[in-house]
Amino acid sequence: MGKKRKHSETEVVAPPKKDTIAAERPKRTLLGWKDKNEEVDKESDSTVFRNKEKVLVTCSRRINYRYRHLMLNVVSLLPHCKKDNKVESKASKGTTLNELVELKGGSSCLFFECRKHKDLYLWMAKCPNGPSVKFLVNAVHTMEELKLTGNHLKGSRPILTFSDNFDKDAHWKLLKEMIIQIFGIPKDHRKSKPYHDHVFVFSIVDDHIWFRNYQISVPHIEADKVARGGLENMTLVEVGPRFCLNPIKIFGGSFGGPTLYENPFYISPNQIRALEKRKKAGKYAKKVKAKTRRKMHELSNPLEPDEFADMWKE
Repeated sequence: MGKKRKHSETEVVAPPKKDTIAAERPKRTLLGWKDKNEEVDKESDSTVFRNKEKVLVTCSRRINYRYRHLMLNVVSLLPHCKKDNKVESKASKGTTLNELVELKGGSSCLFFECRKHKDLYLWMAKCPNGPSVKFLVNAVHTMEELKLTGNHLKGSRPILTFSDNFDKDAHWKLLKEMIIQIFGIPKDHRKSKPYHDHVFVFSIVDDHIWFRNYQISVPHIEADKVARGGLENMTLVEVGPRFCLNPIKIFGGSFGGPTLYENPFYISPNQIRALEKRKKAGKYAKKVKAKTRRKMHELSNPLEPDEFADMWKE
């Protein structure tokens, strides 16, 4: 009988396994699957600036209905804004609003603050580092009040125009830049439409900023079609709303901080009301003085007794 082979000789030696690593799963997005090659291409284009401005628009408690309608008109004009619940207008409102802006992923804030159910103040702030501006809002006219004939597409991008006065002083230049960043709708924003069919006009008259919104009306008949650059045939039709901003103070931080500018011509509404009351009180004081003068005159110049006073009594 032949010798049996050893068990080790019969075993087939298996080749060493290579380290097999599973391929990375591509990232899933709302638009589909994202490959690495696409990410590399996008990284190369990352140097291009993209405006991601978002504005939080809110108001204080106990706001007047007219001022609330004005806030809603502003919200309808800015598709890149986010509306939030009312905030208590206390000393700590700055920290609360900064937290809200951070939670909403925004970078700016428009806060409508109402005092005494009469006075409306507008805070325009860049969060969280500033600067911020406090305005007194006058001459408020909402869209519902005006009932103008102008109309434009909701969500379309506006053309911002400014008067020449904005380039005179440093504080006007700062306000112009803040208005451009807050009221300028970012390009390719998901809620905006790629059309320019209305104009926001900011003009300075008597150290006040006056706001107007106009529709760019173009004839749509083929015979009267406007050629490119033919501005003579275009007309402006007002849409609304209207309001006037009186700057009070410019702060270095968000809703506070060092004062960069203070309006020397600003008079608070409380002072104006106090002067009106004093005028009315002055009228009453004049009447009282006239009565006392009349009594003193009668005492100093008494009437002579009348001879015929008792004639008909008998």
